[in-house]
Amino acid sequence: MTAKPELSAIDNLLTVEKPSGKGAKDENFPVGSFLIDAKLRPHVVAYYAFARAIDDIADDQELADEEKIKRLHAMDAALRGAPGYGPEYAKAHALRESLAANGISTVHGSDLVAAFVQDCRKKRYQDWDELIGYCQKSANPVGRFLLDLHGEDPDYYPYSDALCTVLQVTNHLQDCGDDRRELDRVYVIEPWLAEEGGAIEDLDQAVSSPALRRVMDRMLDESQALMADARKLPGVLKSRRLAMESAVIVRLAGRLIEILRRGDPLARRVSLTKFDFIRAGMGGSITGFFSAGTQRR
Repeated sequence: MTAKPELSAIDNLLTVEKPSGKGAKDENFPVGSFLIDAKLRPHVVAYYAFARAIDDIADDQELADEEKIKRLHAMDAALRGAPGYGPEYAKAHALRESLAANGISTVHGSDLVAAFVQDCRKKRYQDWDELIGYCQKSANPVGRFLLDLHGEDPDYYPYSDALCTVLQVTNHLQDCGDDRRELDRVYVIEPWLAEEGGAIEDLDQAVSSPALRRVMDRMLDESQALMADARKLPGVLKSRRLAMESAVIVRLAGRLIEILRRGDPLARRVSLTKFDFIRAGMGGSITGFFSAGTQRR
């Protein structure tokens, strides 16, 4: 029998969530877009709602880390169907029901929880492999969920993983100043920064130091290498709609790498424009439509 996580500090709260106000419009990729089959969109929305809720808990600046961990563990327990979790865990219950209806494991939700628990315990990363290990929990489950939802072959997870990891790393670089200032989290690889003659404190400045710029470029180089596998994803998918969606996201990921090479995320927000979304949407939709299933083994 699985023990219920200790929740003494929150048992009497009406909700365990700490909504940030962020939503799908704040993401670097389309969430439940019209390219996804209408019958599947509610399941994508349920997954996103759960992910948004636990992300907001982990990022809340008013909660102590241990309190965040208690709430995150409780959300995971509710997701896995442990008894004793009421309507305040509605998003976990909704996702569990959605996953069960589609024969999908709750691991794709539990892995996200594990990533956000890690955020509460680990604030620095020592090498690329360590950061990739975090992305395996924080980003890759999203792509794997979408593949499973569409009945795709798990053999193609690596292509989805590559794309999701790129999106996660570029998001880390976009938010590197805010993450350091608001949560003292640093995803920029610390030893790389030291090798370049910089320090964590470089992230506290109004503009990027030459050392920080070189490390960001090195992380972008690694991300660019992952794009070789990411670009294979649309061609291996049997679902034409998912292939179109993934081709759009591949283009957005590539564009993010481009603009981060030219922009300074400490000086100003470096983000995709409406034109970037329109161009990626049009080009990616066409590419995905014609490439779906052309590279399957």
